[in-house]
Amino acid sequence: MTQFKSVLSVILCLVMALPVFAQTPEITGNSNGGFFYRLTKNYQPTTVARISFEDSQRIERLIRAGHLYLSLRDAIALALENNLDIEVARLTPKLQQANLQRASAGQLLRNVSNSISTGPSSASLGALGAVNSLGPSSGSSSSGTGGVLSGLSIQLQGSAIPNLDPTVFVNAQFQHQTSPQTNSFVTGTNFLVTSQKSTNFGIQQGFLTGTSVSLGMGNTLGYKQNSPNNDFNPVDSGSLSFSITQNLLNGFGIKVNNRTIRIAKNQLHISDLTFKQQVISTVNNIVSLYWDLVIFNDSLKVKQQTLDLNTQLYTDNKRRAELGALAEIDIIQAEAEMKNSQQDVLTAETQVLQQEMILKGVLTRTGLSNPAVAGARITPTDHFEVPLQDAIQPTQDMVAEAFQKRTEIEQNQIALEDTRISMLGTKNNLLPSLSVFANLSNTGLIGSVNDLPVPITSGGQVIGFRQRTAADVNGFFLGGYGSFLSQLFTRKFPNYSAGFQLNVPIRNRANQADLITDELNYRQQQIQDKQLQNSIKLNVLNAQIALKQSRAAYETAVQARKLQEQVLAGERRKYELGTSSILNVIQVQRDTTARGLTELDLKSQYIKSRNALDNVLGRTLEVQNVDIGEAKSGVVTREPEMIPAVVPAAGQAAGRNR
Repeated sequence: MTQFKSVLSVILCLVMALPVFAQTPEITGNSNGGFFYRLTKNYQPTTVARISFEDSQRIERLIRAGHLYLSLRDAIALALENNLDIEVARLTPKLQQANLQRASAGQLLRNVSNSISTGPSSASLGALGAVNSLGPSSGSSSSGTGGVLSGLSIQLQGSAIPNLDPTVFVNAQFQHQTSPQTNSFVTGTNFLVTSQKSTNFGIQQGFLTGTSVSLGMGNTLGYKQNSPNNDFNPVDSGSLSFSITQNLLNGFGIKVNNRTIRIAKNQLHISDLTFKQQVISTVNNIVSLYWDLVIFNDSLKVKQQTLDLNTQLYTDNKRRAELGALAEIDIIQAEAEMKNSQQDVLTAETQVLQQEMILKGVLTRTGLSNPAVAGARITPTDHFEVPLQDAIQPTQDMVAEAFQKRTEIEQNQIALEDTRISMLGTKNNLLPSLSVFANLSNTGLIGSVNDLPVPITSGGQVIGFRQRTAADVNGFFLGGYGSFLSQLFTRKFPNYSAGFQLNVPIRNRANQADLITDELNYRQQQIQDKQLQNSIKLNVLNAQIALKQSRAAYETAVQARKLQEQVLAGERRKYELGTSSILNVIQVQRDTTARGLTELDLKSQYIKSRNALDNVLGRTLEVQNVDIGEAKSGVVTREPEMIPAVVPAAGQAAGRNR
């Protein structure tokens, strides 16, 4: 029965030491595997999925005969599927998930960026006007973290956090040692030869309560010496020990020791909000780029119409000059104005081409490496029509809506909470270190009768040798390794110790300074949070005013353009009748073109004002019908819109306004 208990004890020790049975928090991983996989999975690298740089099939389905027929909804869908800024943001929650796994092990949190990319700006007039726009997207840091997580700096302050992952330790060695002896009285020899094999193994772990536990077993096997004075040779010895240490002041309590876990969970939520912010920023950028392209196309049409009129004027003047009814200078003036219009058309065409490249750059992953996409001309199928009136909503309701929907508000609140959690560790670190400990151990010793002959002395002289027998030693210590284990687990030779350790910093200036710094940083974050709220209120008011002013300016521009067209028609009629000069016609034509371009510019300002109001109210995703779940997966289930047989011209109500 004793032998059975010994074997069972060894099995239990081995089971305890195996890492496969250790309860460690796991965030990701494949749970389907055999015993070997479960045994080694904690020491194998986790496979991270590769990033695909292939464009979604949606873009190919929208291309026909060298034209990319693009609605605003399809542009947003392509951005959700292909935009690389959104793809980068998709990795942020995964990084924070890994940080949570790290915090669950009691380790320091790593720094994770929460920056937001605003995307490229629209093309400017001129051959090189869009060079900067075609470069990398600009970025602005998110204000949601508030500096709470800054890598190591947050963890270097405050009480130490225990290592929550169990650690198994095993070591083994063989030793052979020869020691010359100055006196052979004790060892019975002039040179002592010792050989042994030792093994030690165990497990230790910390807990959120501030408790550290260690269980280990040490063995010295085959300890053998060439000394005839030893009763046992060789000898097996060792001990089984259990120790526990509990912090009572500094480092005590679950709330203090799990603060990084709570912060990591909050940061995981912040990463979701950061992703949503990136989607909002990208959608805003796509909406702005799309409507700018529509406006640029409309501006090109206005300039093309002006060129057609000036070309017709030049042709008519040339015919009349051939008949002798017009001076040569009139032909030169008409031709000069025609060439000037041609230059305007060329500049506008360049701007349109650049805007198409910018838009295709944010809608694809390949960076225009696909020749079919790079060479396709974008044909917008939506045209914006300014509504007859805007919805009227009380300012206080709009401010309340912004506070409810803006992700920055929630991010700041989480950041303040993280700072409060972090200060728990800093305050706890002010306390002295007081810990109590208890150690329990059992020892054992088993050996064989020393077979070296025992010298027989008389008067200090060796007169003979005799062989030691079992009757000469204590039989309790005779046996094999099973008997040694029986001694350990039946507690034949128990040892106990208990005590406490107290460390008191006399002035404690460093910890006091840390707490003051953390509290001042917290006050700064409170001020910044109030600044954010005030800024949102101001932005709502400014967006309201901008929308009203842009509507009024646009409506005035429409009336001015219509009146100017009537003036142009009258001036041309007077010129045909010979009562006006070509200079007057050219000047009125220029004014008419300027009025048309001004109308388009103010229409663009109205679109931007309306989108800005949606943005400050946090409505962007709702207005554009964006599903955040589809944005996370990168797969938009909605089918591409049908390519129209005839794309409506600018100014016709052919598409959705929003």
